[in-house]
Amino acid sequence: MADNRPIGVFDSGIGGLTVLREIWKRTPNESTIYFGDNGRTPYGNKSHETIIKYSLQNMRFLLSKDVKMIVIACGTASAHAYKALAECSSVPVVEVAFPGARCAVNATKNGRIGVIATKGSVESDVYGEAIQTEVNKLVASGDIKAHSDSFKVFQQPCPLFVTLAEEGWWDNEITLLTAKKYLEPLKRDGVDTLILGCTHYPLLSKVIEQVMGKDVTLIDTGKSASEVIADKLINTSTSADGTMVTKEFYTSDDEKLFENLASPFLGGGIPSGAQFTSTDRFDITKDFELLKQKGIVR
Repeated sequence: MADNRPIGVFDSGIGGLTVLREIWKRTPNESTIYFGDNGRTPYGNKSHETIIKYSLQNMRFLLSKDVKMIVIACGTASAHAYKALAECSSVPVVEVAFPGARCAVNATKNGRIGVIATKGSVESDVYGEAIQTEVNKLVASGDIKAHSDSFKVFQQPCPLFVTLAEEGWWDNEITLLTAKKYLEPLKRDGVDTLILGCTHYPLLSKVIEQVMGKDVTLIDTGKSASEVIADKLINTSTSADGTMVTKEFYTSDDEKLFENLASPFLGGGIPSGAQFTSTDRFDITKDFELLKQKGIVR
């Protein structure tokens, strides 16, 4: 029997719309609810526990809309809050870091994997840990191509990429010069696979590819996550039948501003009907009590 409840997706702002776009492509029968926390963005300069707090409130909002799955379409929130949400959610939770890491480990030929992300994601080392976890799985499975000491991870924060993406400067001289400055160390390190560890970055993929060269495989974490979502829907028998597909948008900032910013991230077409909501009204006291018992927060 079909499950036509929507998939809930949240991000600190509009970057997660690149993930939403991939979800639409991969699972066209599914309804979605997207929440962009534009009023509290960016998450990258917030503390670990603040990011968990915001993410839990976002989760509670989406659960109040009767979603069947939560997607953390934000690299920073995935790095800091995935364990907390997975512990507290009544529905499956999917994040973007581990799917991207899995694709990178499978794609690399020389074992040298690069990661570009926000400063918060790099400092959390979520991608480094995720890559090591995937490598360990290969070693444990007896894959003769996998040796734990033959994989190396090189990470580079690229904070200006977010601003350039939101300005619509995806392919100009300023973006190219910025990309060269950020990416030159990774080129010197000889990476052959590069994880785009922030959901804004796929919009700059043309320039990133120009700098890194066509021999370097770019990993879009949104695309990787959409594959995990599709598999999870099948494995949990919760796929929709496509008879009543809906697409809802919510923001914690100005609705019209959100709609105008969202259009290029979704590949064109302004998503009309965005609604304002503030998720800080959701009480997460019990969630934090549980997380303290589990040792996930202080």
